[in-house]
Amino acid sequence: MDSKPLKVAILVVSTTAYKDPSTDKSELILKDVIDSEGGGRWDVVETKIVSDHVPHIQRQVMLWADIGFEAVDLILTTGGTGFAVSDHTPEAVGALLHKTAPGLVHAMLSSSLAVTPFAMMSRPVAGVRHHTVIVTLPGSPKGAKENLQAILKTLPHACLQAKGLDSRALHAGGVKKLEEDAGIGSSQQASEHHSHLHHHHSHGHGHGHGHYHDHSHGHGGGGLVRHTKPGENPISNDPSLGPTRRHRESPYPMLSVEETLSLIQEHTPEPQVVASKVDSSIIHSVLAEDVTAKESVPAFRASIVDGYAVVVPQGGNMKGVYPVTAISHAAPGDIGALKEGEIARITTGAPLPPGATSVIMVEDTVLKSKTDDGQEEKEVEILADGVKPGENIREVGSDVKAGETILEQGEQISGVGGEIGLLASVGVAEVQTYKRPVIGILSTGDEIVEPLRPGPLRLGEVRDTNRSTLTAAAREQGFTVVDLGIARDRPGALEEVLRDALRRADVVLTTGGVSMGELDLLKPTVERALGGTIHFGRVNMKPGKPTTFATVPVKTDAGDRVRKPLFGLPGNPASALVTFHLFVLPALHKLAGVTPVGLPKVPVTLAHDFPLDKGRPEYHRAVVAVGRDGKLAASSTGWQRSSRVGSLRSANALLCMPKGAEPLKKGSEVDALLMSNVRSEL
Repeated sequence: MDSKPLKVAILVVSTTAYKDPSTDKSELILKDVIDSEGGGRWDVVETKIVSDHVPHIQRQVMLWADIGFEAVDLILTTGGTGFAVSDHTPEAVGALLHKTAPGLVHAMLSSSLAVTPFAMMSRPVAGVRHHTVIVTLPGSPKGAKENLQAILKTLPHACLQAKGLDSRALHAGGVKKLEEDAGIGSSQQASEHHSHLHHHHSHGHGHGHGHYHDHSHGHGGGGLVRHTKPGENPISNDPSLGPTRRHRESPYPMLSVEETLSLIQEHTPEPQVVASKVDSSIIHSVLAEDVTAKESVPAFRASIVDGYAVVVPQGGNMKGVYPVTAISHAAPGDIGALKEGEIARITTGAPLPPGATSVIMVEDTVLKSKTDDGQEEKEVEILADGVKPGENIREVGSDVKAGETILEQGEQISGVGGEIGLLASVGVAEVQTYKRPVIGILSTGDEIVEPLRPGPLRLGEVRDTNRSTLTAAAREQGFTVVDLGIARDRPGALEEVLRDALRRADVVLTTGGVSMGELDLLKPTVERALGGTIHFGRVNMKPGKPTTFATVPVKTDAGDRVRKPLFGLPGNPASALVTFHLFVLPALHKLAGVTPVGLPKVPVTLAHDFPLDKGRPEYHRAVVAVGRDGKLAASSTGWQRSSRVGSLRSANALLCMPKGAEPLKKGSEVDALLMSNVRSEL
């Protein structure tokens, strides 16, 4: 077979992503599947995003497929394959195909139906246009990944045939040889299918890969060694069975960061709307509806200079000496009407006297005479000619008109004061905002003691750094925090504390107790005692692999049943803070109506070589600053062990580092998630 890499193009079909590319999550997942499971046969040469509009979809497909020898070998589309009114991808692509490939469609549907019956709601098409194979995938990252995994290993053969390679040569050796070359076989497929079904029965998130667990409460040391292959279990440990019956490996599949973020977005409740007074309490709040001005600003015709209000005669010649008949200050007061030939002294911001049509600046005048007591002006000479009505006047509503939209839904009230000042200036005393969630923070573990407890630590004791660290991080983002204290490693005690926490807070954060020890009780308590659903229990990342996200049913004071998010963060301090910013913050932002959610992402240049983890992508604590060349540069905070508190010191960013065997060299560019302000210089 041809060893030259086959060219792949990815077309994201999404009107939302077309307007805001950051909302697309499928592209990276498809690239990851191609890189990790494509056997080195593929080269992703281009990615485009188009709106869900038939002409736009067809135009891009034809640009890739209709250029003869330069055409790509495979086009993967993602999105627009469902039953929604705006879903047009199957119709757009199907009309372009010269040959259909029902076998590929059947393989994708069969794979998805093994996971969920709702896969029958997908409408994929596949086939060939000229010499290019085209496959439409679902828009959800999980569905797109599963569909591509189902057919990826057979696609090189399809592409080579579509290119015109000799079929007799390709099929030499028979089906067994084809399966061997592709790295698949009927027995292997059956095994994978069974494994997939078993995972669906458990939690439906994908396949576990047996990576190692962070320690329960932050007592990690050197590297861990695993000597056996991982198996599969349907649910977390049952504490009542004792340590001899506990699982020896996690039952939760290892998910990518992208998959977990998608689950958090899906299962975090929508924001609630509340009425808020316009005062300092609404700082950081997001408006739930447009706000219109109740009054015009200014509410009266006002002078924008210190000078003299005049009635401009026809022709505009104001040269001459005029009596000063009135004074208008910015302070409220009654002012008589002004007639032609009279002038009134006026200060900046003061209302114009009735009848006045313009204001002459004081710089364009000369004092001619004073009153008898010498305290006031009596006559003033004006030196201006060609004066026009309206000069140096701020008209009613020239800044803001009554009924005008002054702030839009989705805008956040900053602490700078501009938005609150604007609302106050137009008489708006109350606005509709999204309720900012209250966060409950709980530490778990018999070994955890209060950080300020006097006296030396006893053997095995650990001061609680996580609660204060996470409280500071949450308050820095403008959220209210409830301190839930420390829960001991006893099932009944943890259940009681969590029930109270879910009544008092909108989101509950715990640290520790999320790994595989006999005293790691969070997952079984959530599942077995609280009736919650664990949406993921392991993440393919470093640090923070055992991070857990669940939703728990709770009855409100009004008697309504809602599901509240609960995050089980690792006990190691660095892991807890990294996973707060990476996973918890997007959920808090969604609940508070903040968009876009999560930390801002910027490209940075590495200031030195960075070691990479061989097994997992890493979120490296770093300092990002503006270098002498004006570009953002990143420097490591040092040793990155997840229990090392010192790695958090001065860090203002998390570097999104890929896994790899070799260090990433100085000058390489990576993405950085900014946790706080960029430094002025490294």
